[in-house]
Amino acid sequence: MTTPQSVPTLGTHPAAGANPGRAETRERLSKATYDLLVIGGGILGTSVAWHAAQSGLRVAMVDAGDFAGATSSASSKLVHGGLRYLQTGAVKLVAENHHERRVLAKDVAPHLVNPLTFYLPVYKGGPVGAAKLGAGVFAYSALSAFGDGVGKVISPAKAKADNPGLRTDNLKAVAVYYDHQMNDSRVAVMTVRAAVESGAVVLNHAEVTGLRFTHGKVTGAELKDRLDGSEFGIDARVVLNATGPWVDHLRKLEDKGAAPSIRLSKGAHIVMKRKSPWKAAMATPIDKYRITFALPWEDQLLLGTTDTQYEGDPADVRATEEDIQQILDEAAFSIQDADLDRDLMTYAFAGLRVLPGGPGDVSQAKRETVVSEGKGGMLSVAGGKWTTYRHIGRTVMKKLAQVPGSPLTEDMEPISSLVRRTPLPGVANPNAVAHRLLVDREPGARMDPLTARHLASHYGSLSFDIARLVNENPELGERIHEDGPEIWAQVVYARDNEWAETVDDVLRRRTTLTIRGLDDENVRARVKDMLADKG
Repeated sequence: MTTPQSVPTLGTHPAAGANPGRAETRERLSKATYDLLVIGGGILGTSVAWHAAQSGLRVAMVDAGDFAGATSSASSKLVHGGLRYLQTGAVKLVAENHHERRVLAKDVAPHLVNPLTFYLPVYKGGPVGAAKLGAGVFAYSALSAFGDGVGKVISPAKAKADNPGLRTDNLKAVAVYYDHQMNDSRVAVMTVRAAVESGAVVLNHAEVTGLRFTHGKVTGAELKDRLDGSEFGIDARVVLNATGPWVDHLRKLEDKGAAPSIRLSKGAHIVMKRKSPWKAAMATPIDKYRITFALPWEDQLLLGTTDTQYEGDPADVRATEEDIQQILDEAAFSIQDADLDRDLMTYAFAGLRVLPGGPGDVSQAKRETVVSEGKGGMLSVAGGKWTTYRHIGRTVMKKLAQVPGSPLTEDMEPISSLVRRTPLPGVANPNAVAHRLLVDREPGARMDPLTARHLASHYGSLSFDIARLVNENPELGERIHEDGPEIWAQVVYARDNEWAETVDDVLRRRTTLTIRGLDDENVRARVKDMLADKG
């Protein structure tokens, strides 16, 4: 690991245009009345805040933890049409998902959303036959207007050449289809940034301790800054509860008698070092309802997921030994043992899917978004997926406008007039950005090609802001850990421009050090020092 020997001079001075400090943000939040207060900074909250700010509303958004700090950064990292939804005849849903996927990949976030080829192996005695799968992937491609290619069936030998770790015993054929993937944490922080650039005021690590009421209606919230204990309040004309697994907790603050509205399903994943190339993702049917994934992601191999009912404290969710073993056992259906050695595991994580309340197995429950209005007029939204998060944001906005007597309707820009393909910050061709990072350097100063590619595909054109930090202080161009592509300038940038307040904010969500298993004691100590240096 390479570590600068002294605190970089630049690290003590936030860059021009940096985010305001927490004290200033708390003051702004407490001294105004907002049109909309969004509680929860995950998939749903950030999307609504972004769309509401674009609509001209005065928007505040808070989260008790970090933005996308829980469920929203514990996904399978996929932007997909939902191949398995075809089993249930949900053709319209798959077509809508494909539309959103294509818009994200081509217009909104081409710097963050990457194409990914999927191999779906068909084994003798497996739950689905080759003919049915071949027809399925063709139909799936047709619903995306063949924008990514035509689904087909290839030979085991061809698949094995691309993915040497593929288990070929009793392998009859391999179906091929196409989707996309992303780094969910990076998409989240870019969406927060988009909301702020549209006028929203945001604060993470700010916990709601109570709600404010006026004549029985919810008109704001009491909060506590988890970092320094400061208490403050926010007044708002409308409050949106977008707290994911905690949605019923907040509903009970509004109405002690509120009945449960959701149930939770735990999805665990593990991250492995790759022993061999993986040119395509693997999607292996486990039974009639479930598929296990093996995804090349961030130079690693992401395996999962599980789908089990969860009834504990959402704050305590984690990948257990039982989860890890289940993932490895299911991955072994199609992956050779050598590629599943436990010594290759770098990280394990779990998140909670928010599902509509009701009977039956969670693995068969509908993945849908539920919007409800409480006794005090607070809107609660729960459930959703990254692929359609923009669509969900627009749907909630329409609901806000339709609430009888809503004070927002007259002030809102009509939803239909919003630019449907507004890009996220940094939008650019990653290949072009990486090229410029490599050639636009001072004489004798050369950026590592792996670092250039990493910056381009995680920040887009904002990579040039990080490169400028390095130009001003070359020490910031050194790698944080010799086995990863990240550099120290990213820590400064996360601190000053991306609301990173804790070591985990930086290592788990602004960078990939944690998921690579590179967040050792020295790295964590150095990051802690740099976070404390904000002047």
